[in-house]
Amino acid sequence: MPKPLAKVRCPQCGGESEWNAANKFRPFCCERCKLIDLGAWASESYRVPVQETKDPLSELPTEE
Repeated sequence: MPKPLAKVRCPQCGGESEWNAANKFRPFCCERCKLIDLGAWASESYRVPVQETKDPLSELPTEE
């Protein structure tokens, strides 16, 4: 009995995408969704939130 194909949601459009070697765009459903995601990374639309802190080197005592 053949294994059922694994289905995942496309991270870009939310549509169904088959997770197998035949889908060269996985986890995306198509080349369009893959390129849209790549463009978002290239334009820096995706960012990791960072909390700004003081620079520890700026607080070093100065030599007099």
